[in-house]
Amino acid sequence: MLRFRHMKSLQKFASVQANVHNHFDKDRHLIERQTYKENRSAALA
Repeated sequence: MLRFRHMKSLQKFASVQANVHNHFDKDRHLIERQTYKENRSAALA
């Protein structure tokens, strides 16, 4: 957090970072395909 001068910049970065993390989540092979698709649809909504 120290490298961000404004809270708005930190919030933008965190929002993008969360979307990328959700997309490339490494544990997706542990759940069924249908459940994964439902979770992705809910996250994108």
